[in-house]
Amino acid sequence: MQERKVNSSAIIILTSLGFFMSMIDSMIVTTATTAIRNDFQISVNLLQWLLNIYNITIAALLLVGVSLGEKIGRKKVYLMGIAIFTIASIFCALSNSITELIISRMIQAVGACVMTPMSMAILTHSLPVDIRGKALGIWSGIGGLALIVGPVLGGFIVATLSWQWIFWINLPIGIVTIYFAHNLLPESKGKDDKLNFTDILLIAISSAGIIWSLSEITTQTSHVITTITGLSCLVLGILFIIRQKMTTTPMIPLILFHSKVFTNGNIATFLLYASMFGVLFFLPQFFLVLENVNPLVAGLQLLPWTATLVVIAPFAGSAVDRFGEKIIATLGLFLQGIGYLLIIFLFNATDSYIAMAIPLMIAGMGLSMAGPALQKAVLSAVEPIYLGKASGIYNIFRLFGGAIGTTICVIVFNIFGGTTNSTAFAKGFDAVIITSGLISLLGIVFSIRLTAKDKK
Repeated sequence: MQERKVNSSAIIILTSLGFFMSMIDSMIVTTATTAIRNDFQISVNLLQWLLNIYNITIAALLLVGVSLGEKIGRKKVYLMGIAIFTIASIFCALSNSITELIISRMIQAVGACVMTPMSMAILTHSLPVDIRGKALGIWSGIGGLALIVGPVLGGFIVATLSWQWIFWINLPIGIVTIYFAHNLLPESKGKDDKLNFTDILLIAISSAGIIWSLSEITTQTSHVITTITGLSCLVLGILFIIRQKMTTTPMIPLILFHSKVFTNGNIATFLLYASMFGVLFFLPQFFLVLENVNPLVAGLQLLPWTATLVVIAPFAGSAVDRFGEKIIATLGLFLQGIGYLLIIFLFNATDSYIAMAIPLMIAGMGLSMAGPALQKAVLSAVEPIYLGKASGIYNIFRLFGGAIGTTICVIVFNIFGGTTNSTAFAKGFDAVIITSGLISLLGIVFSIRLTAKDKK
């Protein structure tokens, strides 16, 4: 009995470390962008590709990597992902030009695209169902720790050392994780389906093109090329789905969507992260532009929101095991939505940071509850042989939810406000907060359908 407890702890820690590495890297780079731009003497538009290429590559290769993990082994692909990510971090640190750095970031994303879904699949497959909620809560909490540590650590490293060190720190973490994961994590596989090259091209091009179009549509004055690219890639995505229905060895088994829990859980996940990422994009700007604080203070002012992921998520995971996914997910989506809407009523009425901090804490509690609940709902709705692909599909919904949510909020911001002056910015920010709150509340329509009838 004691041995199983030790193994369970090792599995939770080692799968969480991979998730933490990919999360903290995406957060820590944002604080070093100014130093990188000054070092290489480049434009902001070129610098943007340092961030965009990471998300675009993950979107393009996520399902391909997941399919590979199902075929040759989830642990094996997880270790390969960490190794690629760690080696690419060295290339990033040694880059002598922005071109080298962007290419190295793309290689990093090749590794990162399998680290999150494979860690979820290994965790879910290896642990008994009665502690999965708690385990996924801890997993989410450790990933959420990156939201706190990333910006602060990045700012400290850039100020005291140099931006190259934000990549060097991945080296010891990667080596330690690979060593212990190789010895302690169990191996598992899914269905040994053949990888179809046509399907790989379709999902890679369509996913990358849609994510690129969503990121570009709000930054350009002429939208013709972006719109054509986005619509063309959407057509390719539809063609990919049609092919999945016709083939006997699909990359995405559409049969999984016959489960109401799986379908509604993924849609609720999409709305949960669409709501969250829209606020995440604008809230730091709100503190910097309207509150006139420096970046470090802005990061600290986010703590009531981000810190709850670390504090609440593990307890929320245990609550999922006890009360079920439906109740906790619904309550979480409700709290996140109400928390955002309370910002409008409380902060606008008092203009006090406390009036902002309390709603942010409520919203953070909601995200901390809904995240583990929806993860467990989606992964518990499929047979163990489909865990890897189910995890990949879940992360695709999360990724596209964040991208589409951010795009919607940018459009809403420009319609109702803008950046011409502080008054316009405040009006746009209010519209974004209301939109994000309503998106989260919309997720309740799907979370209340998480019944236990078709769970595995």
